[in-house]
Amino acid sequence: MATGKPTRTSPPPDHSDGLQFAFYGRTSTTRHQDRVSSQGWQRDMANGLVAGNGQIVAAYFDAGTSRRVPWTQRPHAARLMAEIAESDKTIDAIVVGEYERAFTGSQFATLYAWCVRHGVQLWLPETGGPVDLGNRDHRALMSLLATQSQREVLRARHRVLAAMHNQATQQGRYLGGRPPYGYQLVDAGPHPNSADARWGRRLQRLAPDSRTAPHVAWMFRQRLAGHSVASIARHLNERGIPCPSSADPERNRHRTRSAWTLRTVAVILANPRYTGRQTWNRRATGTEGPASTPALSAKAAHPALITEQDFVAAQQVRAARPAGDGQTRRFALAGLIHCGVCNRRLDSHWNHGRPTYRCRHGHTSTQRAGQPRPKTLYIREDRLVDEIHVRLGVQDGDGHATLESARTRSNRVATALRGSGQFIVCGSAGWRLEEIDSS
Repeated sequence: MATGKPTRTSPPPDHSDGLQFAFYGRTSTTRHQDRVSSQGWQRDMANGLVAGNGQIVAAYFDAGTSRRVPWTQRPHAARLMAEIAESDKTIDAIVVGEYERAFTGSQFATLYAWCVRHGVQLWLPETGGPVDLGNRDHRALMSLLATQSQREVLRARHRVLAAMHNQATQQGRYLGGRPPYGYQLVDAGPHPNSADARWGRRLQRLAPDSRTAPHVAWMFRQRLAGHSVASIARHLNERGIPCPSSADPERNRHRTRSAWTLRTVAVILANPRYTGRQTWNRRATGTEGPASTPALSAKAAHPALITEQDFVAAQQVRAARPAGDGQTRRFALAGLIHCGVCNRRLDSHWNHGRPTYRCRHGHTSTQRAGQPRPKTLYIREDRLVDEIHVRLGVQDGDGHATLESARTRSNRVATALRGSGQFIVCGSAGWRLEEIDSS
């Protein structure tokens, strides 16, 4: 079994006795694969390959590392490369037990080029010896192996994601990860896979945590009563309620915050798990297949902390912001104005019956007053639009100074800015236009 240092099986032989090989192997997981067996059969393949040509004098084996991880980021593969690069060429060749255990995509071509630069051969069972990309047959074989390896990665990923999507939507299964604030994990019985069950693996499910579940219910009640996310976070901090990273530090070691923030509260208020339905893949990517589809269980999978009606209503409170006369407030330049002091985007802010924009330079309502910070920047949309309108030479419709034409003018300026790839930088001394960096 490999250790942190290469395992020397015998003193380095004289080169007249053959080549000195470094063996490399890998297994994806330690939970579902036997490292000893996996390393054993890969080593047997390598031993058979080098027999009569030299002997293996060092062994490197990465356990629990995906094949998609580059060699330079695999602990033992990186150590192998570093020791070859730093030594006085005590290793003549690298031998692997199977191509797909060592490479995927363009990894082989990258390592082969590295080996050529360092004068080291690369041996594979599939070629029956050292790889020579000057050989047409070897080039064709390597291309085929790379394609097959990548295809197997994609097929395995598709199968796993499809199974997890079904388990979440149809079975309501808990598929791992940290339990959301307000819940804890409890035993849910034996694993439905008989082999997993024989190994002692069991299912888990979410159950209300008596310490934190009441705070989740309180947050939703506050939101439904019309309170802002900032005021909810501030009241939690004032009452000394432990935030998620403080309430469950063992599962939140990567977080160091000890106070509630707007984002923490907003994430809780937007999590449908509190309705009792299981979720998976909420941060879906734009790829096709199961990976692109967020999953929500068809029925309740664990006790709910709020009703589905209240959850839906809470989302609407966040989305709708009508003015006192019932009209929806519109901000034409939202996202187009940056602060010249701190480079943040300005927040949309309704002030004295008109759209304005402000930057508090990172200060939020959850923080205590009195902390030193630059003066808040306020920008009126109508004045800024008039000035930009002249600068850009945007054409008006009828030219009359009515409320409708002012709104139309704002929309025209915003459309012109987005079309030209520009945004506005504002400061106390004025404003300027800058190009959006597309690099």
